[in-house]
Amino acid sequence: MSRPIARVLALLELLQAGGTRTVGELADRLDVDERTVRRYVDHLIDLDVPVESVRGRYGGYRLASGYRMPPLMLSDDEALAVLLGLVAGQRAGLLTSTGTASETAAAKIRRVLPERLGRRLDAVLGSLAFTAPPGETAAPETAVLLSIADAVRQHWPVSIRYIAADGRRSERTLHPYGLVAHSGRWYVTGSDPAIGEDRTFRLDRITAARTLPGSFEPPDGFDPAERVLTGLATAPYRHEVTLRIQGTPEQIRTRLPASIAIVGESTDSDWSRVELRAERLDWLPAVLASLDLPFVIDQPDELRDLVAAFADRLMQSARRKPPHA
Repeated sequence: MSRPIARVLALLELLQAGGTRTVGELADRLDVDERTVRRYVDHLIDLDVPVESVRGRYGGYRLASGYRMPPLMLSDDEALAVLLGLVAGQRAGLLTSTGTASETAAAKIRRVLPERLGRRLDAVLGSLAFTAPPGETAAPETAVLLSIADAVRQHWPVSIRYIAADGRRSERTLHPYGLVAHSGRWYVTGSDPAIGEDRTFRLDRITAARTLPGSFEPPDGFDPAERVLTGLATAPYRHEVTLRIQGTPEQIRTRLPASIAIVGESTDSDWSRVELRAERLDWLPAVLASLDLPFVIDQPDELRDLVAAFADRLMQSARRKPPHA
């Protein structure tokens, strides 16, 4: 802990002892000058600690009557939920770019827990394994995340500075409808009033965000998560794939989630139409085989060749005799 922060906390402890403390007394106890004491008091006020200034010969500072620092009182279930949430958020890439924040927060909670409960939680965390999230995680800046979240809640327009995947920089206005966390990344989706279209942006590519005057009304029934997943599934890629699969959307979603494919109704009652885009096709034959459902490839022809080659390899493996001992 840095010395200024430690002294601000020490000042709070002195004021919690009760009574009015003069500026000179506080300066002596904290080993700082009186001007610094006043600056520390401003820090406490910024943190919503009700420090009152008392004028006169015996004036100084005191805490408002009845104020007490709230104790951290957690049940076993609550403490476990908080610590697991911090650890899971860090592993899933759902925290901000201040990478140490979750570690310091967990350490603070751990320090104030009873020893008995602390040992039991350490045992849980020490024996727990997390699978790696799919893809690389990309954490946004804390200020960007908080600003946009506030704009979403209050229905305020927001100006963002954005760096596209190809490195192009732009500044634009967005009417943000919602925030979505998916596969280790944060997204904001909303309307771009300059072009009159809905857009989705990755938060880690937003370098700055500030709210603008005015307000907007989000459309009724808008689902930010569905909009983001649909946008990911329809993003421009090298190959456009169209399939017909004999199965329900629920069955197909087990291998082709909404972020990868769009599943709709086909002209045949028990078939579903599947559309997806991909940079590579070599992973699709194994996925289609794992569905164990009849399917028809409408396009591209290249996928038919890959599926046939995959089937040949499976057939060769099935006919291969085990070596003699």
